[in-house]
Amino acid sequence: MNVTPLQNNSVPDVPIDLLAHNKTLTDQQKVAEVAQKFESMLLQQILQETQKTVIPSEFADNSTAAGIYHDMVTKQLADSISKSGTLGLAQTLERQLTRQLKPASTAGSDRPAGTNPHLPPETGTVRPNILPVAKPFQQSALTNP
Repeated sequence: MNVTPLQNNSVPDVPIDLLAHNKTLTDQQKVAEVAQKFESMLLQQILQETQKTVIPSEFADNSTAAGIYHDMVTKQLADSISKSGTLGLAQTLERQLTRQLKPASTAGSDRPAGTNPHLPPETGTVRPNILPVAKPFQQSALTNP
């Protein structure tokens, strides 16, 4: 199966363990590469599970060489699907991680730097929500209809 990439990322294929210390990539490129690799690994696990046989057969090739070949094909397919951008998980993850990369100077004008954008801005006095006290159950209501 040949899946053509929708977008051409100019990020070189860097091993995941060397990605954090790579000086040639920007933080945005590192985030994009991590998101793509995560999507690829997730797809690889999904594809491996879908290829497991339900009914064992004597005609299936269960050799070590066949297992290695199937793993290589599954990895390539997962990488191709992930690099094509058709699933969309990598883009969503990249947006979420990029939001965390923004410096404190880009905080909204209505909130001070360093506040959580998912929480409402503080208004000064904090009042706890007090629930009304329930009245005790009156026995007379049941005995006198």
